[in-house]
Amino acid sequence: MAVMLQYFSSTKLRRHGKSRVQRIKRGWVWNQFFVLEEYMGSEPQYVGKLHTDMDHGDSVVKYTLSGEGAGSIFTIDQITGDIHALVGLDREEKSYYTLKAQAVDIHTGIPLEPESEFIIKVQDINDNEPRFLDGPYSASVPEMSPTGTYVTQVTATDADDPTYGNSARIVYSILHGQPYFSVDPKTGVIRTALANMDREVKEEYQVLLQAKDMGGQLGGLASTTTINITLSDVNDNPPRFAKSIFHLRVPESAAVGSAVGRILAHDLDAGSNAWVDYTIVPGDEGNMFDIVSNKESQEGVVILKKMIDYETKKSYTFKVEASNAQLDPRFLHLGPFKDSVTVKVNVLDVDEPPVFTKPSYSIDMYEDTPPGTIIGSVTAHDLDASSSAVRYSLEWQIESDSCFDIDTVEGTISTNEYLDRETAVQHNITVVATKLNNPLLSAKVSVTVNVLDVNEFPPELAIPSDTFVCENSRIGQVIQTVSAVDMDLPPVGQRFFFKSPKELRNRNFTVRDFGNNTAGIVARRSGFQRRLQDIYLLPVVVEDSGYPAQSSTTTVTIRVCSCEAGGSLLTCSAEAIFLPVGLSTGALMAIFLCVALLMGKIVFLLRHKQKETLMTSKEDIRDNVIHYDDEGGGEADTHAFDMGTLSSSKKEKNGYGDGATLPSRGRVTEGDAEMIRDFIEHRLVESGQGYAAPPYDSLATYAYEGEGSVAGSLSSIEESFVIDESGDFSSLGDWGQPFKTLASILDRQPPTLSEES
Repeated sequence: MAVMLQYFSSTKLRRHGKSRVQRIKRGWVWNQFFVLEEYMGSEPQYVGKLHTDMDHGDSVVKYTLSGEGAGSIFTIDQITGDIHALVGLDREEKSYYTLKAQAVDIHTGIPLEPESEFIIKVQDINDNEPRFLDGPYSASVPEMSPTGTYVTQVTATDADDPTYGNSARIVYSILHGQPYFSVDPKTGVIRTALANMDREVKEEYQVLLQAKDMGGQLGGLASTTTINITLSDVNDNPPRFAKSIFHLRVPESAAVGSAVGRILAHDLDAGSNAWVDYTIVPGDEGNMFDIVSNKESQEGVVILKKMIDYETKKSYTFKVEASNAQLDPRFLHLGPFKDSVTVKVNVLDVDEPPVFTKPSYSIDMYEDTPPGTIIGSVTAHDLDASSSAVRYSLEWQIESDSCFDIDTVEGTISTNEYLDRETAVQHNITVVATKLNNPLLSAKVSVTVNVLDVNEFPPELAIPSDTFVCENSRIGQVIQTVSAVDMDLPPVGQRFFFKSPKELRNRNFTVRDFGNNTAGIVARRSGFQRRLQDIYLLPVVVEDSGYPAQSSTTTVTIRVCSCEAGGSLLTCSAEAIFLPVGLSTGALMAIFLCVALLMGKIVFLLRHKQKETLMTSKEDIRDNVIHYDDEGGGEADTHAFDMGTLSSSKKEKNGYGDGATLPSRGRVTEGDAEMIRDFIEHRLVESGQGYAAPPYDSLATYAYEGEGSVAGSLSSIEESFVIDESGDFSSLGDWGQPFKTLASILDRQPPTLSEES
């Protein structure tokens, strides 16, 4: 195919010495320039011809060539314009060359035409075969895959011109690897051609793949590559035991947790699909053992779970099940993915030490047990088939262990000396049992000896032996709660019992046992009067529950006191008030002596401050003042005062007349006592009728002990003194309740007796 390019230019021509300027129409004419690659001829390869319209064949025009490869690869005939290739060209190295051509006057060198650019293309030939740049290749596909499962894709490249002919048109085909795999001829995608290929049958496949250009036609260039295809594993096989029973052996001395043996179930799968879980089937005799799965070796390790004894049981039989840990639901239809096997474990006899019947022993004994007394025993047996005799001994660790001894044959433990609970309440000794036929085999056991307390101390009341009862107490009222203490070691549930002595019957008080190791002193009557009797004695017996029982008797002193309605103490004897504080009788006497001296001094000072007195002597008393300065001898004194005067006044209407005298000497009868009480009460009523004037009859002081008093009669008439009405004793109340009572007495005005006609 020829191409004509026309150029219009103004050219100055010189011919035969003449020159002229004219505008002419010119153009280049040449063939399409192509050069065949890989030319192997002996002569330069003709490429094409350059020609201008101004060339009339008279050798006036000269052709020049410049650009890529000019002069070295390409050359031009300056007269004819023919272009040749001097060397063979490779399109894959350079596919085209750009050059420039120009026609000039051969004589003057003046360009006849403007310079023109053209291209020489290297024409492709099929000189390159397809190439697999990354071969050989590796790929994998799961086993048991269906037909047409994608495996991999391989691609070959061809250096030839894909736009020219079929030199670069590649077709793929499998030379080796059928009928397992197939390849797409255009894309090079490899797929499975056979379904359910089993990895356990064949795992590795090698496929030889060919790539051929020219569309696979005859004469095309080809190359091959290798593809190594591996079937990856899936869990399509269950574990299987190679035999139906495993025999294992273990010595009876094996420790808990030690390995007894190993069993193996084979799984044809690989990796995690071959992991096997081993379990002991419940039931039978497998509760003595456990099994652990080893994922590295795929074995099941049988572990001892409990202690075993040859003499008790010589063999154990149980079943073990092996199953896959990971299941593939696609293959569950192939059957159960587990298997079972029988395991028999034989126990081996081992010569063992003796065995005690108990893990430890505890013996109780009393502290007064005589030396040589058997206090307990231990027993050990040889459980082996030889059944050797056993000998006993003590392992002395501390000095106190020498207090005991043991019979080497019987195992009875006895004492060598008296034991004292106060020194040690417990002893720990160690007994050793040794086999007679093998002294190297022995066992030890701990024996605890508890020294029990002997009940040698009686219980005692835990409260002070003094208490009080109110004058307004009711029948059955608990006036004091008592408890007991015991110096002996109290056992669990020790009990104290409280009671009154059987031989002494007390009509005033009794002891009531509350049942919780406490008791109460209870009033059996009411109406206690301090002026009649201010002290009562009550024996209390307390007994413990030890053996032999011990008891003690404590006498409780009960004082009669004046109390408020709510039971609060108002007044009582000094000792009854202060004893609960913890003061002794001597200390109380000293306190009251000081108080008496102080009060005497106060009274003395007050008497000297009087300005007026109601009476200054006995003669100021209007009638009779009968003065007795004599102490009676009590009830036993038959020469005491005569009661006649009081008796004669009994007939008077109001009780007693004025100027009454004290009774004459003689024994006071029960009627006289009643008469005296009435007489005193009558006088008290009269004295309370007014304070306006001093008494005009008589001044009499009566002191009466009452009937049944253990003290003698102290009746007397003392000289009285009168205190000025301006005296103030309220400040004495700052010293406490007893002084408040004293102040109230001193502040009280003397009564004025009513005048009688």
